[in-house]
Amino acid sequence: MDSLEPKKLAIFRIWQILKEESDANHPLMQEDIRQKLIDKYGVDVKRKAIGNSISLLKEAGVEIESVRGGSYLAVRDFEDAELHMLIDGVLSSRYIAANHSEDLIKRIAGLSNKYFKAGTKNVYSVNDWGKTDNQELFYNIDVIDRAIEKGVQVKYDYNKYGADKKLHKTSTQEITPYRMILHNQRYYLMGYSEYWSNVVFHRLDHVTNISIQNKPAYPLSKIPGYENGINYKELATGKPYMFSDKSENVVFNAEAWMVDSIIDWFGRDVKIVKLSDDTVQVQVKASPTAIEYWAEQYVRFVEVIHPKSLREKIKSDLLAGLKKYEE
Repeated sequence: MDSLEPKKLAIFRIWQILKEESDANHPLMQEDIRQKLIDKYGVDVKRKAIGNSISLLKEAGVEIESVRGGSYLAVRDFEDAELHMLIDGVLSSRYIAANHSEDLIKRIAGLSNKYFKAGTKNVYSVNDWGKTDNQELFYNIDVIDRAIEKGVQVKYDYNKYGADKKLHKTSTQEITPYRMILHNQRYYLMGYSEYWSNVVFHRLDHVTNISIQNKPAYPLSKIPGYENGINYKELATGKPYMFSDKSENVVFNAEAWMVDSIIDWFGRDVKIVKLSDDTVQVQVKASPTAIEYWAEQYVRFVEVIHPKSLREKIKSDLLAGLKKYEE
């Protein structure tokens, strides 16, 4: 090693070594710590100084346990199980590109020790998780956050996937951003389009070429239904597919076994009435377009009763679909 660190850094390096290389199953003797100080940092101190440093770290509130086999860092900011949960969240989040996911996982693993890092080798490859190809997501988040703070609009290209499995521009949008919402493992921008005179929900992983505009934001309080702000519970349960149409009161009948799924989709506030041992009637305030998609997903088990216009729309969809399967 070309140069040695000052010995006054030894106490910090001892904490670092305990953090990175010890746990209850792998305590470090003072001689082990001394050798690692020499090998990694070029710092050579006596064993007594290491013992004193460990005592000082304990007095400072660092939770170090000393046992017959040595000393180890007993408490960390995150338990290993919590770090695994965070890694699972990164892996399953399709809006995070593969290369960014890999970097995040390495940094999360760095919050524990080398033994945890070794365990992450068993994690599935990020390339197996159907990640987005859009590398601009976190840049988009930063720009939108700054625009919200400044109270101005943003402009961007909105894209959709084509048959070549690549994103292609479909429109240019000028939007007043209000919130970024994580829903169904996707990040959405909730904003207002003056062109469409409506609240829109755009997937952030489909946004490119975003920029802040020198144009004041459209006040949320001027939008019908949002005079008192955003009802996040209604947003989560009433717009399961993040369509922009206004929520309406919807009534549908469903087989009783579906109650668990219904609560998962629409929340605990949904009104459920038992019609028989096999059937329940459900009342929910939700996007009609979302209910259309949802009811068709469960078409064998759900019957929309009200509103009549939605019932007729679903009937038309089903007849059109049936024709595709007629010989």
